[in-house]
Amino acid sequence: MDTSESSTRSDPSDESTELAAPPPRRGWRRWAMDTRPLRIPAYRRLWSSTIVTSVGSQLTAVAVPKQIFDITGSSAWVGAASLAGLLPLIVFALWGGAVADSMDRRKLLLITNIGIGVTSLLFWLQAATGMESVAALMVLLAMQQAFWGLNAPARTASIARLVPEAQLPAANALGSTVMQTGQVVGPLLAGALIPVIGLPELYLIDALALCVTVWAVYRLPALPPLAGGAARRAGVREIVEGFRYISMHKVLLLSFLADIIAMVLGMPRALFPQLAAQTYGSYGEGLALGVLFAAIPVGAVLGGLFSGTFSRARRHGLMVIGAVVGWGAAVAGFGLSANLWVAVAFLAAAGVADMVSMVFRGAILLSAATDEMRGRMQGVFTVVVAGGPRLADVLHGTAGSVFGPRAAVAGGGLLVVVVMLALAAAVPALRRYRV
Repeated sequence: MDTSESSTRSDPSDESTELAAPPPRRGWRRWAMDTRPLRIPAYRRLWSSTIVTSVGSQLTAVAVPKQIFDITGSSAWVGAASLAGLLPLIVFALWGGAVADSMDRRKLLLITNIGIGVTSLLFWLQAATGMESVAALMVLLAMQQAFWGLNAPARTASIARLVPEAQLPAANALGSTVMQTGQVVGPLLAGALIPVIGLPELYLIDALALCVTVWAVYRLPALPPLAGGAARRAGVREIVEGFRYISMHKVLLLSFLADIIAMVLGMPRALFPQLAAQTYGSYGEGLALGVLFAAIPVGAVLGGLFSGTFSRARRHGLMVIGAVVGWGAAVAGFGLSANLWVAVAFLAAAGVADMVSMVFRGAILLSAATDEMRGRMQGVFTVVVAGGPRLADVLHGTAGSVFGPRAAVAGGGLLVVVVMLALAAAVPALRRYRV
């Protein structure tokens, strides 16, 4: 590790602070992505590692359900495996947030990334030896999600120690854009590689990609708890303190509620297969299903590429409210669309709104919470992000079978708009929040 760098980065250094004020940008550059955080070496290393692992993790995300389906021939087992990973993710994300507030975050990132890498090697070993055990796959998936739950809060909470507060929206946009790009490129790459190199090698590629991440994290400066804070444990009491902290800070609570409203009421992915078969089947069911799943991530990537205005926004609460309302309106438009390409356009617009919401909710969590609480805030954030869409799958699947898929999607989108506007009107803390 570069010791000269580590001595200057408990908080943003003079080098990064002088970059805090955005330079004047004219013409199309006003809209282009703000890349100033990449001038900070530590953040650049963290971000660069995400480029590799965002694609590699998607290879494993495709390989696991594919292997389970190949073994069992049952989609029910694929769904069961997804649920098997959810509980460890929730438990260890909450605990991981407390751990991230009690120890050096760089050290925690090293431990957890090595753990994820070892798990990927075990995935490769069982596939290469032809084990064909669903139980083994589910155990490994639970291990992987547990390590990820420990990793995610520390990774995100570290950003506020690496970049100035004024650049948090830009840093979040850069990270979110890379993750969304991975969700598009990773599955496409997996589909192209499986017939060529086989399923086991996807796990091996992911493991090798994680070596890049471990090296990048090793090069980060130390990120211990800030000086003056008392030594803390990372137990149930500390987790409860995190929830109490949220309840005492309305803007944090409302930022979580905004995401829950958008995802639980308005995430329509559970109905994509039915819509592809029944509504858009004339376009080709396989084509329709593929473009429906890809449309939201593609829109999010486009939103990230044209996120230059994010750094100039100061009313972060209003940005979140507007993004959630925009998401709901776009989802409602998707539900009302009988033409596939119009529907895809609405989903892409929803993806742009989702990117805006992610960026500014993340900025609020990093700026409105103290450093000693950032890990726990990110732990809760990880649970909300992971759990909301899964609850939406159950809600929309049920509503789709009762009211029909298009009515369920449109109704869910309209509910998002109504509930978010009602919440913003009833509790003004979020709409008044500014940096």
